[in-house]
Amino acid sequence: MTTIEDPYAASIPWRVTGLLADRADLTSADVHVARRLGAIGGEDDERVLLAAALAVQALRSGSVCVVLDDVAEGPTEWHAAVRRSPLVADGPDGPADRPLRWVDGRVYLDRYWRDEQTVRSAMHERLARPAPADPVALSSAIDRLYPSATDDAQREALRTAATSYLTVLTGGPGTGKTTTVARLVATLQAAAGPGLRVALAAPTGKAAARLQESVNTEVATLDGVGPVQATTLHRLLGWRPGTTTRFRHDRLRRLPHDVVIVDESSMVSLSLMARLVEALRPTARLVLVGDPDQLASVEAGAVLGDLVASLPRGVVRLTRAHRYGPALAALAEAIRQGDADTTLALLRSGDEHRALVEPAADRLSPQDLAGLRADVEASGAALVETARAGDAPAALRALGAHRLLVAHREGPFGLAHWAATAETWIGSGTGAWPVGRPLLVTENDRASGLYNGDTGVVISDGLGGVVVAFGEPDDPRLVRPHRLPAVQPVHAMTVHRGQGSQFDRVTLLLPPATSPLLTRELLYTAVTRAREHVRVIGTQDAVRAAVERPVRRASGLREPR
Repeated sequence: MTTIEDPYAASIPWRVTGLLADRADLTSADVHVARRLGAIGGEDDERVLLAAALAVQALRSGSVCVVLDDVAEGPTEWHAAVRRSPLVADGPDGPADRPLRWVDGRVYLDRYWRDEQTVRSAMHERLARPAPADPVALSSAIDRLYPSATDDAQREALRTAATSYLTVLTGGPGTGKTTTVARLVATLQAAAGPGLRVALAAPTGKAAARLQESVNTEVATLDGVGPVQATTLHRLLGWRPGTTTRFRHDRLRRLPHDVVIVDESSMVSLSLMARLVEALRPTARLVLVGDPDQLASVEAGAVLGDLVASLPRGVVRLTRAHRYGPALAALAEAIRQGDADTTLALLRSGDEHRALVEPAADRLSPQDLAGLRADVEASGAALVETARAGDAPAALRALGAHRLLVAHREGPFGLAHWAATAETWIGSGTGAWPVGRPLLVTENDRASGLYNGDTGVVISDGLGGVVVAFGEPDDPRLVRPHRLPAVQPVHAMTVHRGQGSQFDRVTLLLPPATSPLLTRELLYTAVTRAREHVRVIGTQDAVRAAVERPVRRASGLREPR
């Protein structure tokens, strides 16, 4: 029984009356926080407590505030009650000791309003000041690194990064963002002189490791540029014992770097971005890299998308896809533009790179699953064959041949069910570490150098034992099972988990059109994981619902200053 069906579930508010009881979407945690704030501040007006509960609920859904006009029609009296409450700071200049803040019809927990203002002020202040650069050295470096006129966006990115304290570099997968980052480092070193201190960072260990590998591969082809190290944002800022929200580097103890480049910025929450910009020196260049059309942070905020939509300059978008061909590029663009008719037409076109499997009923038939099963069995057989031979490069290539992606974790369309189904199709093998089993790392482990989200495959060591191969086929890394952090089989994964990965073929299993997880960003992220072919299994209504349902995270960051 699900939480919604169980009237006694712990998340369902009880002994609640009045306005708080009228909102079925509030959980017991939302109501408890609102009531506690009211008790502390001497506020018993149900309208104010409801606004507080909705502000807490908004954070769980990824927003940083609640817009009262979006949850009620014509709430003039509600507005007035909230603004005069002792719990609420009215406007940006209101008292600093109130737990809630009202600004232009948006109600925030005050901490998140302050984080938003920190990010907004830092970004606009950086754009307002030109960064020093030797124009002759800059032009020479750009002409050397991007001599072709067709690379005008990349050339603009290098020029922007050299002459501005803020650059936002965006683009879909395969548009050359990482290559541009490597050449950007070379350009800044040429324009700013020797001794430039550069930090590469990403929100997760997996993303940081991939960033370092990709940038150093490109750097190795450039003269006069040494290898660079990448780390997670949390490690860059420095953990402090006993807190998860404050870091060793802050506005009083700044980072020493001259340039900080953050990859996968769409995954960075508002609070973490606020801590980063606080820790930067005023003379440090900040480069944010990412795709604003992908899924945003699992925490509150959609900072990259807000900045792309609101900044008057400093944003450079790369549009030419190099990783996949025009068929997948056209599909990704149709989804990004919110064009459901074109998306459906492209999926139904019969093109060898795109396919739509439309179930005839609520339940998927063996015929609906035939293509998926064939891909799962073929990739599983290739994994077992190469793993038995102890061929780590070939096994890792087989690991990237196909991946089943889902939106949910539980239920008939969820990860648990379909991972088990895929393993049944392949066969689970024997022993604690079956040869050919694909594995997913589920925690960061500095000792082994493995990170949450890394994938590997169990292979024979040729001596009667097994090792697990991780990394890229050209440079596999072998780890003994006893040295592994927590892992689990990865016959399927959620779209969120697959963010940042690439596979030759992708199958996306869509939930029903009524699923709240079905969004444009989810569909776009899943489709752009494929290099050669994408198969979508779902109804026309599900595809249309996804394309026409962009994620809307309430925020004031994209509003005019």
